[in-house]
Amino acid sequence: MPLSCDKTAATARKRNRPARGLAITAMLVCAATAAAAQTPAERLAPCLACHGESGTSSRPDVPSLGAQPAYYLLIQLFMFRERLRPIEPMTQMLEGASDDDLRAMADAIARLPAPQPDASPVDPARVARAQELVAQHRCNFCHNADYAGEENVPRIAGQREDYLVKALRGYKDNTRRGYDAQMADVVEPLTEADIADLAHYLARQR
Repeated sequence: MPLSCDKTAATARKRNRPARGLAITAMLVCAATAAAAQTPAERLAPCLACHGESGTSSRPDVPSLGAQPAYYLLIQLFMFRERLRPIEPMTQMLEGASDDDLRAMADAIARLPAPQPDASPVDPARVARAQELVAQHRCNFCHNADYAGEENVPRIAGQREDYLVKALRGYKDNTRRGYDAQMADVVEPLTEADIADLAHYLARQR
C-alpha cells in the first residue's frame, strides 16, 4: 500500500551576509545533487553530512538521528517529501523519492549507533526538576523509561540539548508541524525554565 495511503498519513544570526549567502548556496547545491540521485544511499549521503555519519550531530540545532525508530523516521521523511513539514533543504532533497526510497532511508538511519550523550557537567538541581516534570507529564510513558522511543515516538535520550529546546519551543508556539496534537498539549504549560531543564536532563541520558 502506498505510504500516502497508510496510517502514516493519518498519524501522520544574523551574522555577516556574505557568509550566510555562502551557506545557503552550499545547501542548495547539496539539495540539487540529492534530488538528482538515483538511489536511497545517494540521497542519504548529504543528509548524514549534516546529521552525522556516526549517528551523532555536531552541528548546532541539527538533531542526531542515530537509533531513531525506523517508523518515526519514515513518517518524518514522508512529511518532508509531501511538504507537511516544509523545511529546506530536506524538502528539496526528497523531491521525487518513492515510498520505497523513504523506507530504505529510514531503515538505514535507524541502524546508525545511538548518539553519544552530552558529556558536560550535570546540574543535580536541574535534573531533579526535570525528573519531576517527566513524571508529571508522563514523558517516560510515551518515550519509554529509557527515552529510546518506539514506533512513531522519537528517541530523545542523548539528543542535542539545543535541538531539544528548539523542538519543545516549536511544539509550544505551534511552529513545529506534527501529525499528533498530543505534544502541543503536553508542552503548552511548560515555562522556558522547564524546557531548559528537560533538555539539560534528556541530552545526558544514554
